[in-house]
Amino acid sequence: MTHIGRCLTAKGVKPIVKYQHAFKNTYLYGSFSPINGDSFVYEIEGRTSEIFHKYLVAFSMYKPEEFKIIIIDNAGFHSMKNFEIPENIKLIRIPPYSPELNASEKIWAYIKQFYKNKVFHDLQKLKLWLHTFIKDELNQAIIKSITNNNFFNNTFIQCFEI
Repeated sequence: MTHIGRCLTAKGVKPIVKYQHAFKNTYLYGSFSPINGDSFVYEIEGRTSEIFHKYLVAFSMYKPEEFKIIIIDNAGFHSMKNFEIPENIKLIRIPPYSPELNASEKIWAYIKQFYKNKVFHDLQKLKLWLHTFIKDELNQAIIKSITNNNFFNNTFIQCFEI
């Protein structure tokens, strides 16, 4: 499995990239704090409202004394009409077609730049790479630098008394 991306080369040089085409996938759900750089990443197979609810329950149990604000888009699986949202979580929807307002989207883009043009021969190798990268490379300082937005941070701090 390969994620093809651009790379820098000398003028006139066409890069050769190994490529493996496959339709296997896994899903990472994640929340990243622009205030302190903390993160919670949850791997699960699928994108449904039930699975998203499982993620919310698991996230609410991570540091249960904390109040958590989660920015979500309008994806169908983010619908929580039939589910009870944990008390220590507040979901805030962003307008359609505005992924730049979601800090998690910036983190996913950051991760993707490190695995583009790599060949993973099976899903387990991709999962291992993702887990290792998140554990070893995605530290609090990097998360804060990627997700920091003073306007949002100050708004959340004032509105939710963080």
